[in-house]
Amino acid sequence: MAAPVIEDSIDVNATPEAVWSVISDLPRMGEWSPQCKKMIVFGGEVKQGARTLNVNRRGPLVWPTSAKIVTFDTNREIAFRISENHTVWSYKIDATETGSRVTESRVAEGGKTTALSAFLVDKVFGGNDSFEDELREGIRETLGKIKRAAESA
Repeated sequence: MAAPVIEDSIDVNATPEAVWSVISDLPRMGEWSPQCKKMIVFGGEVKQGARTLNVNRRGPLVWPTSAKIVTFDTNREIAFRISENHTVWSYKIDATETGSRVTESRVAEGGKTTALSAFLVDKVFGGNDSFEDELREGIRETLGKIKRAAESA
C-alpha cells in the first residue's frame, strides 16, 4: 500500500509570484526534480486541463508517464494527476512574512495506486518503502532547487 500523502515544505525568500514563475514552468521540471527529467506540455500552454508527457529516470531505468493538470490557481497552486498510477503531485504556495512557503506533495488517494504501478514499484524499484523514501528525498531536493531558483530571480 502506498503512503496516502508524502509531502514537505520549504520557506523561500521570494514573493509568491516569483515562486509561481518557477513552479508553473513545467518544461523546466527536469532542472528541479531528480526523477522527472522532462515534461512536455501538449499545446505548449501550462493551464488547467493541459496534458503532459513526462520522461522519468532512476539510475539506468527510463520510463514515460502522462499527466493532466487538475489544479491551476495562479500564484497559489498547481497540481497534476499521473495517468499511470492515479497519484496527484502538487505545489502549493502560501505567503509568509518573509516571502513564501512552498509545499510539494504526492497524494495516493486512500493509499492506492494502480495494480501495474504497485507491481512495478515492488518488482522493479525495490519495494514500496525504499521507493517512497526516495520520493521523500526527491521532494526535499526539488524544493531546495526551486528555492534557489526563485530567490535568485
